[in-house]
Amino acid sequence: MRKFMNAKGAGLALMSAALFGASTPLAKAVLGEIGPLMVAGLFYFGAGIGLAAYRLFSTGRGVEAKLTRKHAPWLLGAILSGGIAGPILLMLGLARTEAGTASLLLTLEAVATAIIALFAFREHIGWRNGIGFALIVLGGAALAWRGGFAAPDLLGPLLVAGACAAWGIDNNLTRQVANADPTEIAMWKGLVAGPVSMALAFAIGEDAPALAPALGAMAIGVAGVGASLVLFILALRDLGVARTGAYFGTAPFVGAALAILIFGEPISWMFALAALLIGSGVVIHLTETHEHEHLHEPMTHQHVHVHDAHHQHTHEPDDLSGEPHVHRHRHKPMQHRHPHTPDEHHRHDHESAAQ
Repeated sequence: MRKFMNAKGAGLALMSAALFGASTPLAKAVLGEIGPLMVAGLFYFGAGIGLAAYRLFSTGRGVEAKLTRKHAPWLLGAILSGGIAGPILLMLGLARTEAGTASLLLTLEAVATAIIALFAFREHIGWRNGIGFALIVLGGAALAWRGGFAAPDLLGPLLVAGACAAWGIDNNLTRQVANADPTEIAMWKGLVAGPVSMALAFAIGEDAPALAPALGAMAIGVAGVGASLVLFILALRDLGVARTGAYFGTAPFVGAALAILIFGEPISWMFALAALLIGSGVVIHLTETHEHEHLHEPMTHQHVHVHDAHHQHTHEPDDLSGEPHVHRHRHKPMQHRHPHTPDEHHRHDHESAAQ
């Protein structure tokens, strides 16, 4: 039986997508008439509160590197782009765009994530994974298709596309801090983005929710946003942002499948087409083989690790013993060949490498 090269990261990304995708039909089932931006704010705030409680009371969180000052610009940028700019642009776009068209355009988030990763951070994707990525995006578009593309003018769709670009920036900036504790990263995202989204909801005239549905939304947010984001960050470490974003693109399919189970919605031929496209894309990603001779440049950083082939270094007297452990360590130059994805130690150029 063939061993999947990226099975761990793929599993984490798919679980992240499943939790996030499930939050939409669950919210529809229990939350009633709460406005969409208020729901998003309650989801994020619930995630932040839940993760803060987990960090406060849990003694078995494992070893992780802490956020430091050098992480602050990346994390702040991620929160500003994904937690503030994205929702504002989306709300402005929805006011000028039909719901079906907006749903179709939201598939552009995965596209924006991959384009930014490729051109701004030089993350290798490759033609084969590009096909898999395109199939997943097309599957998401098939789920959102409502028989046409309608908008009073181009400004609405451009604003929705801008929201997707903001979330693509968020994903790529989060990648730059992914070696730090994922529960801490997700906690701060929730605690900042949640109240901001709720404030924006009040600003555009959405009503304050009753206590019971508000608590329900926050509870859903703990898993649908908080746990999902933690798993997403862990997947980023193994896969890089473009591949993680592609797997996360399966989230709408999970939501649609649960809607069929919960609400008895009929299985349409577009749902079947989406299942075929998304399933094919996932299989292409799972069966990726990327191996070539590559050079590891010298670098110094800090993250949780074991002493594998990439971590053959000495320890200072104060460094923690046992594995896995965290300490600042230096990588010496090394050249070798083995299967790999664009994780923290394999973010190299491919101009002259064998594909």
